[in-house]
Amino acid sequence: MDISLFTPKGTSPHLIGCDPQFIIGYGQLDMQFNSNNQPQNSHTTTTSTSRSSDSSEPSATGNKWAPRLLRECARAISDKDSTKIHQLLWMLNELASPYGDCDQKLASYFLQALFCKATDSGHRCYKTLVSVAEKSHGFDVARKLILKFQEVSPWTTFGHVASNGAILEALEGESKLHIIDISNTLCTQWPTLLESLATRNDETPRLKLTVVITASVVGSVMKEIGQRMEKFARLMGVPFELNLISGLNNLGELTEDKLGIKEDEAIAINCIGALRRVQVDERGEIIRMFQSFRPRIMTVVEEEADFSSTRDDFVKCFEECLKFYTMYFEMLEESFAPTSNERLMLERECSRSIVRVLACDEGHRDGGECQRRERGSQWSERLKEAGFSAVGFSDDVVDDVKALLKRYRAGWSLVVPPQGQEDDSSAGIYLAWKEEPLVWASAWKP
Repeated sequence: MDISLFTPKGTSPHLIGCDPQFIIGYGQLDMQFNSNNQPQNSHTTTTSTSRSSDSSEPSATGNKWAPRLLRECARAISDKDSTKIHQLLWMLNELASPYGDCDQKLASYFLQALFCKATDSGHRCYKTLVSVAEKSHGFDVARKLILKFQEVSPWTTFGHVASNGAILEALEGESKLHIIDISNTLCTQWPTLLESLATRNDETPRLKLTVVITASVVGSVMKEIGQRMEKFARLMGVPFELNLISGLNNLGELTEDKLGIKEDEAIAINCIGALRRVQVDERGEIIRMFQSFRPRIMTVVEEEADFSSTRDDFVKCFEECLKFYTMYFEMLEESFAPTSNERLMLERECSRSIVRVLACDEGHRDGGECQRRERGSQWSERLKEAGFSAVGFSDDVVDDVKALLKRYRAGWSLVVPPQGQEDDSSAGIYLAWKEEPLVWASAWKP
């Protein structure tokens, strides 16, 4: 079906985001420009958005034009400058493409969020994006995407290796292990841990893995993944039990009974990308709840960005969001082939987060995931306030992470802050891309 048949004249299909209201709204913006792409209000000075030889206009082949235009548009939205908003949205729409270079992709996905912010349609667009993702998220697609991403980038495997090492050391010598996994990583972390348990010198322990499903797109494939995990555990000779918990409205509904916690079990809680999904004002309560489960260790891995303290200042939040996703998109560009379907899927996943952060009112509780990331120093402060103490990664774990990074292309590095400092930033280790920390991994004990 040709989507252009349902698109107002002059509106590019990639802007739509699968939302009919999105099409209608941009059509209304379209009407405010004449055939020469100039606003009909002749009293306002503007810049032409046509692709002529005018040297003052941005070029799709220029260097880093997208961040400049996107920042101008964000400031115009903050200032409620409707004329400038219309002009810049039109200009960005002419230049953006989800199939172009890094600048064009950034422009495409941030344009969608800026349009939703300007038209107060963020929640509607976000729900549509999530619905489309759920319908297309089958097991084979998810498996192929995850394996390819892990092959070309340590973005997820970094946290897996660090967390597994800390968990194995904390639970060494125990005969009954219970890992509570709150991560939505489709159990890709656990095969290597099962292998390590199978090769232990002492008696192979019994492992209970409780997976708490917090993302709807994950729940649809977990049944088949669970069956494969059980088969792999039998192959490894590890006594294994898998429990799936789904249907929660929020993590605060978890209890010891729901998790099946028993007195004779050594508990580990694994949180990879989970805490950022909790509403900002509920995070302290959730962390205290985890502390009440008396885990031997709790591992926390989060992406290094601050969308939380800046949430009341749209321009500052936009700047932080743009900085983070610029690095992420550049990393994807250098890691994947230009025509990679996996790369396009990962970028589309980002579009949901960008819309959620920039265009959805925090006070509007619509049941969707929170996507407000925080920096490692902010998480450290929250964890310490809840009664946790940082556990430094051992030299063996750090060496394992370094060995992992050697498998990938140049540009990745490990940042290990000096231990024993009093400031919160000393907790944990960081995965850096071109010297910019992007992922934080840490381990904690009550």
